[in-house]
Amino acid sequence: MDQDQLKKAVAHAALDELVDGSLVGVGSGSTVGFFIEELGDRRDRVAGAVSSSEKSSALLRQRGIEVFDLNAVVAAGRPIPVYVDGADEIDGGFRMIKGGGGALTREKIVAAASRRFVCIVDRSKLVDRLGRFPLPVEVIPMARELVASRLRGLGGQPVERVGFITDNGNLILDVAGLAIDDPVAMESEINQWPGVVTVGLFAGRPADMVLIASAEGVERRTAPSAA
Repeated sequence: MDQDQLKKAVAHAALDELVDGSLVGVGSGSTVGFFIEELGDRRDRVAGAVSSSEKSSALLRQRGIEVFDLNAVVAAGRPIPVYVDGADEIDGGFRMIKGGGGALTREKIVAAASRRFVCIVDRSKLVDRLGRFPLPVEVIPMARELVASRLRGLGGQPVERVGFITDNGNLILDVAGLAIDDPVAMESEINQWPGVVTVGLFAGRPADMVLIASAEGVERRTAPSAA
């Protein structure tokens, strides 16, 4: 199976995690694009979606799925039972690096507003230790060099993502060379720096379930705390 076939398989498998008649949180990226296609064929199963990027919102609307504003959803007390998103890397503790597409801040917000996080990946995204994929950090433009200098202090090699502006109007620093031995501690530390909007470590709130596509099929793994 090629990469697209694996993405389609795991996107299809994620439909089994939906709660009929409810809202669904939708992430961003190529694998999620396939999930949105699948969801469009079954749009009568959900009441609508809360989206983590402008691109995903446009795709959802093209497939006839209503996109709801998160502020309105939270204010009305409406639940989001499931959030479906991919990852650039995921470890055995279901902690992730995300943000390769630049939507890390909104992804983290929608994930926090949802009851369960279902991560959909192919087997190549599984790692023993996070950090092979450069860590994205969303920063306010005026703080670019301040944050970059602190990232160098951690042993990282930050590079501004050229020609890219997030949906929030900010920059992305992609940081190679970090030794991420304690993802929760690193996430907490970087998030506290002035000028950082958020870091692409999803460790304090990891996935509850990961669906992993390979040539042998789709494997479901559930976090012990979510079982």
